[in-house]
Amino acid sequence: MKNILIIEDDPEIIKLLEIHLTDLIYTTSKAMDGELGLHMAIENDYDLIILDLTLPTMDGIEICKKLRNKKNTPIIMLTAKSEEIDRVLGLEIGADDYITKPFSIRELLARIKAVMRRTNIQEKQQNATSIMAEGLHIDIEKRKVLLKDHKIELSPKEFELLALMASNPGRNYTRTELLNMIWGYNFEGYEHTVNSHINRLRAKIESDMANPIFILTTWGVGYKFNEDIVV
Repeated sequence: MKNILIIEDDPEIIKLLEIHLTDLIYTTSKAMDGELGLHMAIENDYDLIILDLTLPTMDGIEICKKLRNKKNTPIIMLTAKSEEIDRVLGLEIGADDYITKPFSIRELLARIKAVMRRTNIQEKQQNATSIMAEGLHIDIEKRKVLLKDHKIELSPKEFELLALMASNPGRNYTRTELLNMIWGYNFEGYEHTVNSHINRLRAKIESDMANPIFILTTWGVGYKFNEDIVV
């Protein structure tokens, strides 16, 4: 049975979520302030976290940042704000999805199921042992990357991008596909999130950003991992 942590200070929203999540045979835990929510998220293993952006003691952005330094638990952020900066910031710091208040409970449940599916797919990918290419060693199971025996520190999304493409070398991915597969977003206009993550990833593994050998740009399409260098 999947266990979901709800970090939200509105008791009516908590009650609504608990009723519908229980109907879907999820168990729930709750925290009504940010510091308690972060403590619970770190100390316990949850299958998913529903995280409000605006909370007492610590906001959702700070919680997400701190949690991503320790765990990869999927996060869906709730926000009463509709500005693009909030959505993009949520993506950049590692949230898996977001939904703007007031929201449809049906839509939120659909988002939860989608995030759960993606997590299951990613866990299956991690069953692979490792990928080797031109001195780059990607350990899928341990989520560790070495370049010429030096450890490369990657954010969760950077690792997921690299692991996805390296697991399917030569396959061209559009920015929209990567956005949907890694973040779960299928909205136009957020492709720059993929670009910024690819640029940061390249800066960490490529010796020459102008002439990359691992992650190649397919002009007019998107990106692919170089199949010619995979051992």
